[in-house]
Amino acid sequence: MAMLVGAPRRWLGRLRDRLPGPLPEAAPPPPDAPPTADTAPTADTAPTADGPPEGRRWRVAVPAVGVLAGLLFAISAVSLDGGDRPGTALSGRRDTLPELVTAEQNRVAALDRTVAGLRAKVDAGTGSHATDPRIAAARAQIARLSGPVGLSPATGRAVTVVLDDAPRGAAAGPFPPGVPTPTADDLVVHQQDVQGVVNALWAGGASAMTIMGQRVIALTAVRCVGNTLLLGGQVYSPPFTVTAIGDQTRLRTALGSSKDVTIYQQYVAAYGLGYDVTDVATARLPAYTGSVNVPLARPLH
Repeated sequence: MAMLVGAPRRWLGRLRDRLPGPLPEAAPPPPDAPPTADTAPTADTAPTADGPPEGRRWRVAVPAVGVLAGLLFAISAVSLDGGDRPGTALSGRRDTLPELVTAEQNRVAALDRTVAGLRAKVDAGTGSHATDPRIAAARAQIARLSGPVGLSPATGRAVTVVLDDAPRGAAAGPFPPGVPTPTADDLVVHQQDVQGVVNALWAGGASAMTIMGQRVIALTAVRCVGNTLLLGGQVYSPPFTVTAIGDQTRLRTALGSSKDVTIYQQYVAAYGLGYDVTDVATARLPAYTGSVNVPLARPLH
């Protein structure tokens, strides 16, 4: 079982557990009410020969803001222009990034094929010495452990969870009462959302799991780059699909009692992100085929 750790999704207002309500407006004082400590003029608010203090502050603040805005526009223009000049550090980077990603994906796929070929040779070599009792004992131990660690296929009743970004145009609303206008960050599925679903399914007793069709084991790491998912050297775009084999009632209960999943569902209700849970009568999950080496781990005994 691979419990994934990540920063939790923060709720609207980013520290609230429920929808924020509108704040009541303060009633204005009667026109004939005497001045109080809150409304009486002070040295900071009383008008002078140069005019009210607010006017003096604006006369200073407006030019300063104008100068700062002009400086930022100039820096942006230079940066954008420099990025398109041949020979600069940013030259062509926007154009070559998709090609780099595609090249790396192809390289990973080629390495996976090489690993599969080498594994087949190892299996064939050990199979030819099956009569050796030491090899037979090692193969029997591998067979017993391959299921729990995810190195063999799994079949059974399952639950599938699909998470998706909010649809285009969701930022324009309308929104439920009290819900603030979302940022772009609020409208996409994040790493911690996928991790929350995975952890809830493990807590619900899942015996095997896949993310986007890849088998999840103790070494699986979920990483998000923008609104894409990086998993096992492959890049996936939403919607993200998680399938877990186990008791369907327990798995659904675990999803419903997970704090991380509940917070994500609040975003679903507020901004229209996708969340769908379905039962699968018979799911067939592939075996994990990647590397299981842990170079930094040391055995306790």
